[in-house]
Amino acid sequence: MLLFAGWVNRRQQEMIDYLKEENRILREQLGGRRLRLTDDQRRRLAVKGKVLGREVLAELAGIVTPETILSWYRKLVGRKYDGSPRRRPGRPPTEKEIADLVVRIAVECPDHGYTKIRDVLRNLGHELGRNTVKRILLEHGIVPAPERKKQPTWSTFIKAHMEAGTLAAADFFTVEVLTLFGTVRYQVLFVIELSTRRVHVAGITPQAYEEWMKQIARNLTDAVDGFLLGMHYLIMDRDPLFSAAFRQILQDGGVKPVRLPAQSPDLNCYAERFVLSIKSECLNRLILLGEKHLRLVVAEYVRHYHVERHHQGLGGQLIEPDETAWRNTGRVACRERLGGLLRYYYREAA
Repeated sequence: MLLFAGWVNRRQQEMIDYLKEENRILREQLGGRRLRLTDDQRRRLAVKGKVLGREVLAELAGIVTPETILSWYRKLVGRKYDGSPRRRPGRPPTEKEIADLVVRIAVECPDHGYTKIRDVLRNLGHELGRNTVKRILLEHGIVPAPERKKQPTWSTFIKAHMEAGTLAAADFFTVEVLTLFGTVRYQVLFVIELSTRRVHVAGITPQAYEEWMKQIARNLTDAVDGFLLGMHYLIMDRDPLFSAAFRQILQDGGVKPVRLPAQSPDLNCYAERFVLSIKSECLNRLILLGEKHLRLVVAEYVRHYHVERHHQGLGGQLIEPDETAWRNTGRVACRERLGGLLRYYYREAA
């Protein structure tokens, strides 16, 4: 037992020596600069330092002196027993939960003024004065109702038209393809229906140009099988490829182009999310060998995206479930695409 205790003591001393040397090196790295600590960090050091005492702290190569640590501890104790009132003078501040509710109502209902928001809160069991509502909104930078209700917010516009199934978005993404002449950057143009998340790859080309874009617009608005049939709006960024001629063909086909402000990718978040999905789940894991290979991979992923991929934005549902979906009995099987890169698990028919 004595031998074991001695071994444990040596190991602990070796660990302490190492930590002390590490602290010395860290202090040398600071080069005399003052170390900024948060109140929480000071409190933790003060509590630990009080247990050790001044003599032990003096032996350690700490980041602060023993006197500093013990002074922090005295202030910590003093604040606890100083007998001063904890509440600031005046009325108590509005609870954060209620203030957040005021802001939420003002944002979601831009036509609600201070009085109407007060009445809504009263119906929810919160008694707030009109001036209190006004103060909370001003603190959060929210203008009065007459200025807020001039036009709907972008999120309100998207949700209103998305629920009606009349809104789609278009965007490009690029892919590097290995060819006999080196790597070639291909451009992929796709359109996504926001309500259902259905995706249509409109075209793949190494060099997009205006005539190609005009033909794409004709295909999308075709009266028989155009992807944009029944759509009223098409969101797009300010890429020069979405030219005036391209937008005019869409307009003639009954689809109004909606151009986003410059440098605002968040406003086309559904299209951006599809780009992230296809690249992270598929394209970034492959070396694409030629245009034919690229078209095959994109087609396989889009099929997987529609039939086999569960979408969190749709409550974990499939966009176009086939006959294998939602079976409760039968042997579990796996369908593989692209050599097992994409997998779909289902139950075989009994």
